[in-house]
Amino acid sequence: MTFTLYHHGSSVCAAKVRFAMAEKEMPWEGVYIDILKGEQFEPDYIKLNPKAVVPTLIHDERVILDSTVIIEYLDQLDPDSSLHPTDPVDRANARLWTKAVDEDLHPACGAMTFVCSHRHTVLKNLGEEGLKEFLASTPPLSVTSNWKTQKDAFTRYGFDAPGADEKVRLYDTYLHKMEEALLGGNDWLVGNTFSVADVSLTPYVNRLAMLSMGGMWENGRLPNVDAWFQRIKGMPNFTASFIDWVPDHLTNDLRENGAKSWPEVAKILDISI
Repeated sequence: MTFTLYHHGSSVCAAKVRFAMAEKEMPWEGVYIDILKGEQFEPDYIKLNPKAVVPTLIHDERVILDSTVIIEYLDQLDPDSSLHPTDPVDRANARLWTKAVDEDLHPACGAMTFVCSHRHTVLKNLGEEGLKEFLASTPPLSVTSNWKTQKDAFTRYGFDAPGADEKVRLYDTYLHKMEEALLGGNDWLVGNTFSVADVSLTPYVNRLAMLSMGGMWENGRLPNVDAWFQRIKGMPNFTASFIDWVPDHLTNDLRENGAKSWPEVAKILDISI
């Protein structure tokens, strides 16, 4: 089997697929799409992925879209290494997590990332005129049905954009849901066995960590999430899947811009700093 993955270092969805493929020991070749320079809006790429997002998986000339669907597809190709639980109840619960990620957490992550960091990085890379072109190039239907207008507002106005504080609180709500799922000594989110639920949540917790926002779970605030993330970071495929693909300059931007934004996030969540 030949796999080609169109991806980007900072894309949480691309990282999720990289992690899944590493855990399943599926080798792949990569095509790097710099989404902060607008390469996802190139006509040839939009032919592959009309939403102009990453990842896109090519398997023997077949185009597979959407990170959640891609992982399901890979598990069907190789069920012996499936990341989906075999028990029907656990499988349903794992899919509830992936559904929640797609419907709620991913849009919240996009909002927080642009509000806290990407808005500064895009402006630095593209300038005012380039920023206008970048924002105008987003298809009307992308991450969500209203992502085009939301990304414009989050990029231009930051925390003053309508709904920005709501996205921060929504993100925090899912950290609390994780904390509850991990009560009672559970190491993993479903059935106390590492699964697609853990794969799916990892990039979203890691994004907060890269944004210098570990205070959302550290210092005793959410100890089970803290312990879960330490286990995740100790896995052999974590660094290669989540850290190594992020260019140093982008890692620095996320860390430094996020640290400047942390007081505002902490204020919204009533976290003492």
